[in-house]
Amino acid sequence: MTNIRELYQEVIIDHGRRPRNFGKPEHVTHQKEGFNPLCGDKVTVYCDVENDVVKSMHFDGCGCAISLASASLMSQAIKGKTQLEVRALFDLFHDAVMGLDDAHIDELGKLGVLVGVKEYPSRVKCAILVWYTVLAALSNDDEEVTTE
Repeated sequence: MTNIRELYQEVIIDHGRRPRNFGKPEHVTHQKEGFNPLCGDKVTVYCDVENDVVKSMHFDGCGCAISLASASLMSQAIKGKTQLEVRALFDLFHDAVMGLDDAHIDELGKLGVLVGVKEYPSRVKCAILVWYTVLAALSNDDEEVTTE
């Protein structure tokens, strides 16, 4: 268990300090802002979608290390996926970080390191914010994205 926690901490720190795909790209087809009032995390996601496939996802904003790491890892994980595949990955991730389903953690790939957040219930919203935000962006949802 110690090795898993150490890996969890290393990946969170790495992606939190040096998030991948951070910043607004030149070409954006879908965009949405999200907010976690509990922790103060704010994120804007920028997606470039072509023929229902996410060609790229970038983000900017500010937040805790868990929020930034989740956004960074997600931006890598959803590239090349259809919107339906992104939704399926969201469902797997959501259920894993909520502690509802550990049976499919191996299907999360690198995102699996964030499953440790389930041990800290107050931080689950930090990890899941960007996921709700990207789903709203992809569906062109006009509703405000918040974890409350």
